[in-house]
Amino acid sequence: MTTIRLPLPDRRFEEYEIKNGPLEPVRGDAQPGNASRIAYSAVHVTADALADNDPWLDAAIDWDSTVAFRHYIWDLGLGVAEAMDTAQRGMGVDWPTALDLIRRSLDAAKDRPDALIASGAGTDQLAPDPEVTIDDVIRAYEEQVEAIEALGGRIILMASRALVRAARGPDDYLRVYDRILSQAREPVIIHWLGEMFDPALAGYWGSHDHNAAMDVALGVIAANAAKVDGIKISLLSKEKEIAMRRRLPAGVRMYTGDDFNYAELIAGDAQGYSDALLGIFDAIAPAAAAALDRLTVDDEKGFHDILAPTVPLSRHIFKPPTRFYKTGVVFLAYLNGLQDHFAMVGGQQSARSVVHLAELFKLADAARVLRDPELAAERMKDVLAVAGAV
Repeated sequence: MTTIRLPLPDRRFEEYEIKNGPLEPVRGDAQPGNASRIAYSAVHVTADALADNDPWLDAAIDWDSTVAFRHYIWDLGLGVAEAMDTAQRGMGVDWPTALDLIRRSLDAAKDRPDALIASGAGTDQLAPDPEVTIDDVIRAYEEQVEAIEALGGRIILMASRALVRAARGPDDYLRVYDRILSQAREPVIIHWLGEMFDPALAGYWGSHDHNAAMDVALGVIAANAAKVDGIKISLLSKEKEIAMRRRLPAGVRMYTGDDFNYAELIAGDAQGYSDALLGIFDAIAPAAAAALDRLTVDDEKGFHDILAPTVPLSRHIFKPPTRFYKTGVVFLAYLNGLQDHFAMVGGQQSARSVVHLAELFKLADAARVLRDPELAAERMKDVLAVAGAV
């Protein structure tokens, strides 16, 4: 077996032996359109490591690698949630770059009739400063929705930092969402991103109490149910997600965004289940596809046998500060040979410590998501050498 010397939190080192081979590749027998669950992977972007730019300021993207990763996700039978926070939206990727990304992904999907894709529309072209008004927020949402729909895209309506600054209470949220949803061509997915993912979104829906905020969100959905495909909530609380799921109008889906508890939320209970729109599915795509195939044939034990070992990995990747989870997602893509380097837009590869990455390596082995353990070990050694952790 392959061994590698890894740093520990107490500054010692251990000789770690890779214990597991990768899961067998699965071409999902159950396609997103007819599976027992709809599953989107919120996908990352590959930085252009050879661009002569200022990485903290300029978003240089390797488009070939980025689009190839979308094909990899579609090949596994998963959907693509494009230009979301996993793609560093608001953390290095601005609206013009995001629209270019959406256009390229939609073009890539045209020759794939089975390709499921929806794209994030927000207000990130609008600075969240005190002078911003509710009308400004509405116009910013309208600009992005119109641009994406003009490309033939479906909408994921992202939470707005500017709306948090401009709103004076729940009625302002109702006004904005009623206006945007009434104009949407197709039913949208509403995205409620919690403050653990983005501190600037604290108090969304007009309240810092998640239960009170939930009432406002449910009111928006009830008033516009025909224009809402579902809601993705990312609060890292299975109790809150289940409570909201049970109150949704008939036909409106709950898309779990809970990267801590996704396995049990997707499996569901006697009163329902969650579909999925998850950043962790970028990192564990083969396991996610294989597990969902098990659910399609009513093999819940097989589903949990595959997916349960990925949960400790996900909780590590998404540990506080949760907004830095993108570093772990991109690191796994590098280890797995899905991109040629470990560089990120905005220099975000520096957002996690080398000790964090070493623990991630071990958890990825336990989850059987290292596609080529020997390649992964060699790349891990390169990262350790750059960090001086040898």
